[in-house]
Amino acid sequence: MGGFSLVHWIIVLVVVLLLFGRGRISEIMGDFGKGIKSFKQGIADEETKPAAPPAQIPAPSAEPTAAPGVETAASKTEQK
Repeated sequence: MGGFSLVHWIIVLVVVLLLFGRGRISEIMGDFGKGIKSFKQGIADEETKPAAPPAQIPAPSAEPTAAPGVETAASKTEQK
């Protein structure tokens, strides 16, 4: 009741080949290889790029602004 024997692995391999076909498995493995190659290239590109400085956030203004047509308490006192 332990692991699989060689006969079990051969049967599993035959079933997989019958389900997917030989061409489809090689196609999947080719796509997998391309994905790994692309991943390694992306990691290498990140290492060579200099780190961008963090974006600076503008300081808030002292006077709050309102949308056009909206009256604020400051605009009401200016009108009087």
